[in-house]
Amino acid sequence: MEKLYKQIIEAIGENPEREGLLKTPARAASALKELTEGYQQNINDIVNDALFESQCDEMVIVKNIELYSLCEHHMLPFFGKCHVAYIPNGKVIGLSKVARLIDVFARRLQIQENLTHEIANTLMQVLKPKGVAVTIEAEHLCMRMRGVQKQNSVMVTSAMLGSFRESPKTRAEYLALIKNY
Repeated sequence: MEKLYKQIIEAIGENPEREGLLKTPARAASALKELTEGYQQNINDIVNDALFESQCDEMVIVKNIELYSLCEHHMLPFFGKCHVAYIPNGKVIGLSKVARLIDVFARRLQIQENLTHEIANTLMQVLKPKGVAVTIEAEHLCMRMRGVQKQNSVMVTSAMLGSFRESPKTRAEYLALIKNY
């Protein structure tokens, strides 16, 4: 990957032997490996038996989980926050595992629409809850830095599964809670 980054530096008309760029191919390769480490991660290893018996049958929400990803179309960053809710069905998941699951999928080349559904579907499979809701609000540098260059655009996506899809009251409660607190 370092050789390829050196070729890219040359292709844009820069000198990869210039002092400030000497280590750039290695740093860029290391950064890209870190930003795409989700491809090497396993969901079962992330969850690691952090499912716990619970009588809770009310909505559990984790809000404002920051996320960073790379757009699969331009390989430019998009970043924002993710809100996750589920209604337990006998089990709850360790709080940090929700954020770690988001990172598994965010640290891949993505489009926000797919990222939202991958998180929701995985939580549905792992927890087997009554329902799952995921909302992502993100800013895309491919919209800000190139092309249309719209500086204040924010993309919002959601995935509603189970009771969040079936019950308008449940969905409305979730949307009110993520908005008002």
